[in-house]
Amino acid sequence: MAVRLDETDRRIIELLRADGRMSIRAVAEQAHISRANAYSRLDRLRTQGVIRGFTAVIDPEKYGTALSAYVSVSIEQHSWERFRGYLRDIPEIEHAALVSGDVDLLLLVRVVDPDALRTFVLERLQRIPEVKSTRTMFILDEPHLEGPLPGNV
Repeated sequence: MAVRLDETDRRIIELLRADGRMSIRAVAEQAHISRANAYSRLDRLRTQGVIRGFTAVIDPEKYGTALSAYVSVSIEQHSWERFRGYLRDIPEIEHAALVSGDVDLLLLVRVVDPDALRTFVLERLQRIPEVKSTRTMFILDEPHLEGPLPGNV
């Protein structure tokens, strides 16, 4: 269920998406509100689950996982709940999404090199009993797209 957000809430979110380490003082100044109001709004946004947490954005190449790929996965019918349990224990998967269309899942995978990707797909992923098939697409470039959130243009 969507939470009702006003322009100030959206501005706070945009500021924190750009710099999650921004101080409350800086947020308040740039959102043109008092620090008390900024604290209150941030607390409400976290309590309501709009802001789920703060994280570091990693450069995969500098981190040592320069090879990135999308792996589409088809799984046995009615096995999503069981399969989802496996995903939690696979560190190479940065993001997983249950999708509509010709495949069931789309995984964003980051590994050290082609051998590691081969091992991941053939020896880890395809050995999961629920997996029917996979298809791997190498990511050639990931331009960092900055800007406002959709609907905030």
